Amino acid sequence: MSRTILCFGEALIDFHSEGGDDAGFPRSFVPYAGGAPANVAVAVARLGGEAAFAGMLGKDMFGDFLLHSLKSAGVNTAGVARTDEANTALAFVSLDATGERSFSFYRPPSADLLFRPEHFHAESFHGTAVFHVCSNSMTDAALAETTRDGMRRAHAAGALVSFDLNLRPALWPRDVEPRPLLWPALHLADVVKLSAEEFAWLAVDGEEATLAKLWEGRTRLVIITDGAKPLRWFHPDVEGELPVYAVPAVDTTAAGDAFVGGLLYQLATLEHGNDRIDHLITELPRLHAALRFAAACGALTVTRQGSFSAIPDEAEVLSFMETYA
Repeated sequence: MSRTILCFGEALIDFHSEGGDDAGFPRSFVPYAGGAPANVAVAVARLGGEAAFAGMLGKDMFGDFLLHSLKSAGVNTAGVARTDEANTALAFVSLDATGERSFSFYRPPSADLLFRPEHFHAESFHGTAVFHVCSNSMTDAALAETTRDGMRRAHAAGALVSFDLNLRPALWPRDVEPRPLLWPALHLADVVKLSAEEFAWLAVDGEEATLAKLWEGRTRLVIITDGAKPLRWFHPDVEGELPVYAVPAVDTTAAGDAFVGGLLYQLATLEHGNDRIDHLITELPRLHAALRFAAACGALTVTRQGSFSAIPDEAEVLSFMETYA
């Protein structure tokens, strides 16, 4: 049985600031391969899982760099398309004293926005265990429909669908309210991951009402992370809280993606079936172990700088968990 985790969306260059002049402006920016769904694919591959990535890269040196970086990490890139109609997306990242980042995006226009349903390879969905997306592929109407098309194809192939809100307000047009545009995708997801900040943003009618709205769709598991504070998880029938790991943060850029990659790596081992999440909820020790593993992936990542380059492998994660047991 295939355990492939297919991640769809943007791969981009994260330029991380280094040094600073007397006025506090960075002296230089160092390029790192990144992009939320691409980070998740790399996280899965680093853990020893079967990872694949689908998306559009520009036919430029940055697209070449990203494709090479994905392949070098062990990610299947058969689903990557290339275009000369737009350049690969760029993001400039600055860090504060606690490692928290802020972004300046050069997107749109960019190549990842040009991916369309016909660019999906039908065989990419055969045997896929999990299909993962985030909201960055919802900021453009045509790409949003492409994303939902991929989610529907994944369901038809028997895969779980994962959605990480990963909200980046700067990527949305200023005159667009994202919430109504995100709900159709949220309703197509079996697993939804939110930060505490994102949950507060989404829950304009209160947490209970927002969870009830999620249960109206396919969602069976919602996970809320909050840095070093305990994470919360919700299922229509039960909910819980779990402590995570408190570590000094150097760079939080890919931490949420590493968490998601660690979680999906665990979920890909579930027996196929529409009720697989419901079965997992009946085995709370197994669910808690998966969440703790994911939390360790995220915690280790914040102790390093970069995106792909900061994500740990399985041996590092297991050693970390033993140390912080």
